[in-house]
Amino acid sequence: MSVALSDKTVMLAIKPVILLLCLFPLAWLVWGVLNDALGANPVETMTRETGEWALRFLLITLLVTPARKILNWPWLIKLRRMLGLFVFFYALMHLLTYVWFDHFFDLNEIIKDIIKRPFITVGFTAFILLLPLVITSNKIMIRKLKKNWVKLHKLVYVIAVLAVLHFFWLVKADYLRPIIYSVILLLLLSYRAYQQRKKPII
Repeated sequence: MSVALSDKTVMLAIKPVILLLCLFPLAWLVWGVLNDALGANPVETMTRETGEWALRFLLITLLVTPARKILNWPWLIKLRRMLGLFVFFYALMHLLTYVWFDHFFDLNEIIKDIIKRPFITVGFTAFILLLPLVITSNKIMIRKLKKNWVKLHKLVYVIAVLAVLHFFWLVKADYLRPIIYSVILLLLLSYRAYQQRKKPII
C-alpha cells in the first residue's frame, strides 16, 4: 500500500512537469512565429522542428520500458501513454505544415509527392501506421483487444525505423543527428531483442 501511495505521489508531482516540458517545443515555435525568430524560412523551420520532435518523443516513449526496468521505477509506465500522444501530436503538426504550407492542401500534388519522393513515402507510411496506435491507446480498447492490443502496438518499432529512415533521407549534408537517433533506436531494439529471449515485454 505504501509503495502504491508513493508511486501516486511521484506521479502527481512529475506528470504536470512532464506535460509542460512536452508542450515547450510548441510554445517555442509559436513564440518564434509571433516574433519573426524562425530564420529566413520559417515554414521549413516549423516542418523540421515538428518532425524532429515527433521522432524524439517516439524514442523517449520507447525508452520508458527499459528505464522502468533498469531503474526500478514502475511509475514510469504511467507516462508512456501521454508521451505516445505527443508523438502523434508533433507528427500531425509536421504533416500539416507540409500539407498546408508546401502544397496548400492540393491532394493531387501531395499524392504525386508521396509516390515520387521516397523520404515522403516512408514518412507518410509511418504516420498512417501511427493512427491505429493512437485510436487504441485508451483503456477501453486495451480491454477489448486484450492480447491483440500488444501485437498491434508492436508496430511502434516499425514506425520508429521508418521515422529514422525518413529523417536520414531528408537530411542532405549533416548526418550527425540522424546517426545519433539511429544508434539510440538500435540500442532500444537490441534491448527488446535481449528481453524477448527471456520473456515477452510490451
